[in-house]
Amino acid sequence: MRARLLPWPWLLLASIVAAAALIPLLAGDELADFGRALQPPGPAHLAGTDHSGYDLAVRSAQGLRISLVIAATCAVVATVLGAVIGIGSVLAGGWVDATVMRVVDGVNALPHLVVGIVIAAMWRGEPLAIIASIGLTHWPAVARVVRAELLAVTDAGWVQMSRLSGGSRWFVARHHLVPAVTGQAVVAMVMLLPHAVWHESTLSFLGVGLSPDQASLGTLLGQARGDILSGAWWTLVVPAGALIVTAWTFAASASALRRRHEPPTERVW
Repeated sequence: MRARLLPWPWLLLASIVAAAALIPLLAGDELADFGRALQPPGPAHLAGTDHSGYDLAVRSAQGLRISLVIAATCAVVATVLGAVIGIGSVLAGGWVDATVMRVVDGVNALPHLVVGIVIAAMWRGEPLAIIASIGLTHWPAVARVVRAELLAVTDAGWVQMSRLSGGSRWFVARHHLVPAVTGQAVVAMVMLLPHAVWHESTLSFLGVGLSPDQASLGTLLGQARGDILSGAWWTLVVPAGALIVTAWTFAASASALRRRHEPPTERVW
């Protein structure tokens, strides 16, 4: 029986996105107030304040918004790049396909985090550098998924009939191959989102991502390293909790979407 798409991961994901968008909007422009720095959670500030006196709930929502935008952009870039390479490899075939797959194996063999640190460190503090560091290291997985799906589709009778009828490679790719892999590409993109969130946060935490004045979950965690030594545990717990819940929600949504696109299996008694 085909797995049904559970609604709760998507409802939780929608709530996270809404909170990241609405909380900073409702809070307005907030100024630093060192007189209320590192206040613990209380009625005035439910999540406490950071070392600059910013409300930590608002600051975490701002950081979550930036992290989500960067992660979504990275996932789209990696998916488009991987899909184009996978489709082109299958259409070319022969030695071109074999060469592309060896390149994919080579990129997969590289430690993605180390490569990402090198790329991000070359243009430290630039969002485009973070997007490039993540997008250029995560496309091989998408290329493999797209290629495997296309190899199964190209042997289908309706594709062979289109070719025998005089359809060009571009016609076959546009009308048959691309629609056949769109679903798998979307699943791969959603599965990349939690990885992109983790990588962006890690790069910013290590100091090679966004600059400290730009709120992201990674920069907030990096600033919490010094604050927690003074007993301000909430400066670490709040952004870390937002990061864990967001990544887990993305993973649950991707798992539900993948189960929906799996072919039905027959039960054997």
